[in-house]
Amino acid sequence: MKKINDWQWQDYETLGSTNDEICRYLGVSGGKFIVSGKRQTKGRGRRGRSWDGGLGNLLFSFAFEIGLDKLGEMIFIVSLSLYETIKFFAPAADAKLKWPNDVLLSGKKICGILMEKGSGNYLITGIGVNLATAPQMPDAPYPPTSLAAEGIIINRKDFLQTFMTQFDKNLLLLSQQGFAPIKTKWLQNVRGLGEEITVNLEKESRRGVFFGVDDDGALLLKRQEKIEKIYAGDIFYTENKDKGKE
Repeated sequence: MKKINDWQWQDYETLGSTNDEICRYLGVSGGKFIVSGKRQTKGRGRRGRSWDGGLGNLLFSFAFEIGLDKLGEMIFIVSLSLYETIKFFAPAADAKLKWPNDVLLSGKKICGILMEKGSGNYLITGIGVNLATAPQMPDAPYPPTSLAAEGIIINRKDFLQTFMTQFDKNLLLLSQQGFAPIKTKWLQNVRGLGEEITVNLEKESRRGVFFGVDDDGALLLKRQEKIEKIYAGDIFYTENKDKGKE
């Protein structure tokens, strides 16, 4: 296996799912692993949805041991690190974070994140980044785009290495100073803070002002001078609200 920083890294031409494949490597206590592939045949996203990786894109999973009580914080660290990686290569890019774990580029979806529990204390994070191509989904509230379509050309290895470096920095920051500085950086780069949004829950929609997030990562929604905490839902901004109701 190759190495990226102190992570063991295995790259494949084709595989079923990077999240599934990485489970083969989790027997060594303290090990930190990355599995990537140029093509997935059984990629999946959140809520059991399939994930179309597309040729030329970056498809990878990484796993390390951490308490599951840190899952909420990891969601923010991963999305923040993806955002910082894009800005590292393209400082002028119109990139923004979106609660809870999305990164938008020019208002469009640029990646997918799936976290799953592995064996023991391992947390597996699968990520697909549209480097070269994006699936055609014109009716989606946030249609996908690719870095190449936005004029940003980055190869798989360079993006992966830079992401893992940013992730390691943010993980160290968390261990040394707690969640507060991570939350501050995330809020500085999130879309819609202080603006009216609609949040689609499982059985209803709520509209209010995006007031921030709490220390557990819950969204704070201000409605009629009261602050409500939302732990799961889909955000829609003013220009996306009609699509969000479909």
